Amino acid sequence: MKNQLKNLHLSLTAILFLVLTVLAGCAPDKNNSSDDTPKENVSQEITTNLGGEPYTLDPAFASDTTSFWVIQHLYEGLLEYDKDGQLVEGAASKIDVSEDGKIYTFTIKEGLKWSNGDAITAKDFEYAWKRVLNPETAAYSPTSFYYIKGAENYNTGNGAVEEVGITAPDDLTLVVELSSPTAFFKQLLARAEFLPVNQSVVEAKENWAGEADSIVTNGAYILDSWKHDQQIVLVKNENYWNNEAISMEKINFEMVADATTYYQMFKTGELDLINSLPLDSIEQEKNNNEYVSSPSFSVYTFSFNVEEKPFTNKKIRQALSYAIDREAIVNNITKAGEASAFGYVPFGFITPNNEDFRNQSEKYYEFNPERAKQLLEEGLKEEGWSELPTVTFKYNTADNHKKIAEAVQEMIKQNLGVNVNLENQEWKTYIDTFKQKNFQVARMGWGGEFLDPLGVLSHYTTTNSSNFTNWSNAEYDQLIEASNPEQDPAKRIELLQKAEAILMEELPIIPILFSAQNALVSEKIEGIRFDVLRNPDLRFAKRVE
Repeated sequence: MKNQLKNLHLSLTAILFLVLTVLAGCAPDKNNSSDDTPKENVSQEITTNLGGEPYTLDPAFASDTTSFWVIQHLYEGLLEYDKDGQLVEGAASKIDVSEDGKIYTFTIKEGLKWSNGDAITAKDFEYAWKRVLNPETAAYSPTSFYYIKGAENYNTGNGAVEEVGITAPDDLTLVVELSSPTAFFKQLLARAEFLPVNQSVVEAKENWAGEADSIVTNGAYILDSWKHDQQIVLVKNENYWNNEAISMEKINFEMVADATTYYQMFKTGELDLINSLPLDSIEQEKNNNEYVSSPSFSVYTFSFNVEEKPFTNKKIRQALSYAIDREAIVNNITKAGEASAFGYVPFGFITPNNEDFRNQSEKYYEFNPERAKQLLEEGLKEEGWSELPTVTFKYNTADNHKKIAEAVQEMIKQNLGVNVNLENQEWKTYIDTFKQKNFQVARMGWGGEFLDPLGVLSHYTTTNSSNFTNWSNAEYDQLIEASNPEQDPAKRIELLQKAEAILMEELPIIPILFSAQNALVSEKIEGIRFDVLRNPDLRFAKRVE
């Protein structure tokens, strides 16, 4: 995918730093406190809403933001984000990179311990990473490791584990050999699939991460209790090496799906933070001192299963996209700072010529009912059909998803005369439905793996573990692959723009909007860090009263 980029006008690292800094400045100054010391006699405890049961707390299988939010507080990788949002050493104390940019040598901090007291070693990382790559594991995101020598061949059954460029020659050293220089490799190391797991714990019990009394972690918190479908409680991990820097001692994650209910819980003081507001409440809350709006490098979509009729036909997929008035959705329904998605790559990545990738690229599928009708007619003719039967859109249960789905349903009916049936499921069930590709059309939001067009475009390569559409395109795959070793920044952007053009022409997904994060934070809480790529970081938050 991406290359070493040593000769860029701005290095990728610098671009990431600049963009993250600028975007973080868009949020109100609720993330800073004049006093780094928690107030005396104030219990450092926060209660927030997870929205539902996490799919899993095993990093190898996590695929959703609900799971990630808990996982990011339970585990720590080689690198971690600090209180200012900078990527710093976590479990690693030092990183050495070879002159050719292909070999990374990580030195593990001495004296690290798992939450059960076991020593953390480099071999835990080797085991965890190779566990994700093992085809028998059927982990969620092995493709994130494909930059590593031999990883793809091993994961796809065409190579041996001994040929994978991940080795721990001793307890404090992890050596990783890449297939080619990859400038964003360090950014990947904070992702869930790169987190360590304790081999003896994993092998002792199949569902080791499914209960509070069996899960073992290495991050700032441990899982104190888990009442399934009700509540998760985290408390500070006394074995964590940086324990003294963690100001929030206890995190209560409630699991309330209904937006009206959790909104009222915030208003009555039962919740200190809600990370999503009922759509009807956003306008009235915008002038509230507790309201926080911040960018998100993510795109809200409806995915087609291109092997399910009638969406085997490209023109029918395109017809639906032209029939959707995205501006009406963001201006009249969501109204929370989102932007219409006339493309797949979100706003936020600044190219080497100081333009946003999105503004530098074509606008796709602006609202055009006449074009929609024409494409539908052509698609029906190609298939020998007289009309389109009722189609089914699925979404996970949530107030905002319901209202967006209903708006899309009405637009398609009004502009194409096509009936859309809506089905909703609770989150954990819905994730299984989506992964099993048991849908015609299904809602999903995709965040970038890192702040770069490749962080979202890579989702739709043929082998990517996030591609649940059954769509495959050889030219698209080649363009994504070619963008990694390309040293010329302008040529690299051109390759990615060509890839997005193919994605938008073939349209296995309908981008609807580019998301924004909208939250309410109690004035009794300071120091929550909002990030364009992750859920709110609660580690350094402080209750002040």
